[in-house]
Amino acid sequence: GMRMWPYASWDDALFDVLRLSRGMTYKNAMADLPLGGGKAVIYRINTDRVDAFQKFGEAVEALNGRYITAEDVGASVADMRAIAGRTSYVADLPKEHGQAGGDPSPMTALGAFVSIKALLGGSVQGRTITVQGVGNVGFNLCKLLSEEGAKLVVADVNEINLQRAEALGVEIAPVDQIHAAKADVFAPCALGAGLNSKTIPELGAPIICGAANNQLATEADGQRLIDRGITYAPDYVVNAGGIINVSAEYLGEAADVVEARVRAIAPRVLHVLDIAKTEGVTPQAAADRIVRDKLAAARKG
Repeated sequence: GMRMWPYASWDDALFDVLRLSRGMTYKNAMADLPLGGGKAVIYRINTDRVDAFQKFGEAVEALNGRYITAEDVGASVADMRAIAGRTSYVADLPKEHGQAGGDPSPMTALGAFVSIKALLGGSVQGRTITVQGVGNVGFNLCKLLSEEGAKLVVADVNEINLQRAEALGVEIAPVDQIHAAKADVFAPCALGAGLNSKTIPELGAPIICGAANNQLATEADGQRLIDRGITYAPDYVVNAGGIINVSAEYLGEAADVVEARVRAIAPRVLHVLDIAKTEGVTPQAAADRIVRDKLAAARKG
């Protein structure tokens, strides 16, 4: 994928893209996709937006298929069209009839939704879910939850996103307090590192299951969650729906195979949590071990 974000510096952008690319590698491996893992970020555009994305497309083309780009935070399907004018190594383009493709956010949201349902025993009816970030993914998640009777409390830095979410009958909380609101599940769907030494003691939900990338600020935060008795569904297991959609698009597969693969995320989440409990490790450590085993097997052929 490709993220556009106003990073404060080159070093900040580099730090984030390395975390994101590692996360993408683990996400693809956990989902058994025939892809490696890569990420790109753009942190400053000094020219026309279309021209900037076309130039980015030229850079992608120069890699001769070693990197395939797609939509992420700050980018859009229109941006992917601009990139496609310069390279074929791009996904998230408008769907052709019956084929996988288009905006991946509904599938990312679906993966989070089925995972939340599974963690709540199969139903969200009457349950309170706090959603941090109601952009494309967070809003789609809220729609799915609302349709099945969940009570929603949301927060976002973007007023337009909040206005759109209000149509679903949500309650709005301050951005700096949403994690502490009392709920059955807290769903981080904004930027990463939101689960840290400051926020974890304040968390108001016993379950964390959302679509944001790199939710834990450090590995130690996984143990902090256990110490508080909080169940954490590892982010790259939960949020693989988007890349499952992108993979199917790039491989020319039919759209109807995507939803079944995304719904399989829920039992995968439960499997990871079972292993973590059995082995006495954090869910993140259990997921990472599974992925390392998959990657080692792939290298051996």
